[in-house]
Amino acid sequence: MPLVPLDIPSGVYRNGTDLQATGRWHDANLVRWMDNTMQPVKGWRERSSSAANAPVRGAYGWRDNSQDIWTAAGTYNKLYIYAGAGIQYDITPAGLTAGIADADVNSGYGGSFYGTGYYGIERVNATMATPATSWALDNWGENLIACSDADGKIYEWTLNTGTPAAVLSNAPVNNRSAMVTAERFVFALGAGGNPRKVAWSDREDNNTWTPTTLNEAGDIELQTAGYIQCGRRVQGQTLILTDVDAHIATYVGGQFVYGFERVGTSCGCLSKQAVAVCDAGAFWMGTKTFYAYAGGRVTELSSDVSDYVFSDINGSQVSKAFAFVNGRYSEIWWFYPSASSNEIDRYVAYNYTENTWMIGQLARTAGFDAGSFKKPTLFGAADYKAYEHEIGFNYDSLVPYAETAPFSLGSGDQVAVVTEMIPDERTQGEVEAVFKTRFHPNDVEREYGAYSMSNPTSVRFTGRQIRMRVQGVVLSDWRVGINRLEVKAGGRR
Repeated sequence: MPLVPLDIPSGVYRNGTDLQATGRWHDANLVRWMDNTMQPVKGWRERSSSAANAPVRGAYGWRDNSQDIWTAAGTYNKLYIYAGAGIQYDITPAGLTAGIADADVNSGYGGSFYGTGYYGIERVNATMATPATSWALDNWGENLIACSDADGKIYEWTLNTGTPAAVLSNAPVNNRSAMVTAERFVFALGAGGNPRKVAWSDREDNNTWTPTTLNEAGDIELQTAGYIQCGRRVQGQTLILTDVDAHIATYVGGQFVYGFERVGTSCGCLSKQAVAVCDAGAFWMGTKTFYAYAGGRVTELSSDVSDYVFSDINGSQVSKAFAFVNGRYSEIWWFYPSASSNEIDRYVAYNYTENTWMIGQLARTAGFDAGSFKKPTLFGAADYKAYEHEIGFNYDSLVPYAETAPFSLGSGDQVAVVTEMIPDERTQGEVEAVFKTRFHPNDVEREYGAYSMSNPTSVRFTGRQIRMRVQGVVLSDWRVGINRLEVKAGGRR
């Protein structure tokens, strides 16, 4: 009887129909692929026992001039600092205008434009939503720069845990976001209530904002049909994303200080937090696909899971979506609320080195890469605590697994009879396999196993369509490669 190798390509494929996904992994949680081998995403542990007062919508980590590490985290009405040991301090600015924890969607009377839809019918896709409040956070040297989009002021915190963040003198108000450029200017985005305006302070002086012949402060209104979402530093430039297009600001000095160029159209960013930057460029989530910028022009990422992600995302709460870089594994992770949830409960991740995609369920609302810390930091959606990730193998109640789409082992319409599995698993007994079979697409699915993946493993099942699920049963750093099944052709059924 022949041994049939299950040489399944790395990554998840979740576009189109089950038949289109034949021979691919179709569902997964907390697993990744490295060098064509499946392995578990590592677990997490509490970084701080202190909790925020609400879901964190913006987090940032940095080191001060004394090499002490700090974490900033903002909620709809609070701004917190965590010292290196995890001690939490409330540095909420005096007079901060509170925002909202969830997007406010009016799908009823007055919630859209006159004449759209039918009388008495809820207008889900044409409503006007007030987004969930989020924070833009960055460092000005060793100090923190912070801006809540509900409040609009730019604040600075100067490392005194007993003193709240204070308004940046002379900076514009009613801003949508803020950031610090590589050239040491503070950018106010959507400045002064104008959603297209970019204003910047003098170089190395974040309290001077009025342009004169003696400084480099300035402003410009972008020529765009959209409104500014956010800005990020990218390879000696500043990337500014709106909800419809992308622009680059390049420092030119002299009278103009900055030159601006549109580098992408119809490539808007889904939310203020849905973009992440690494050495490979900037990556962000749009309304129906993913985009990348690595110099030159914006490109659309070919995604193996876009159908799955964008058909099951809560459109009214997309303002909560956020991205972070997991640099150790060359990954960009996006977290978003599924269609059945008002809070973030799922993720989609892209490995930009191996060009593979991953999906899964994990409730995190904000976070950042290792950088100043040894491990990535993410904030929980239920308990609002900070967690250190990619450490150990604690997953709470979750289980790392991957499952294929239906595939056929027989030729034509023959039934395959499988009697043995020879697994390619690094440490025997740490992973188990389950097989699910049908004789035709609408047949009742039969399940066999779970089988402990020893070498070899005696199994016995039949079917025309077969799905395989592998899942970790031991909390360890297991590996799964190309498994083989001993198959004999059956008859017709």
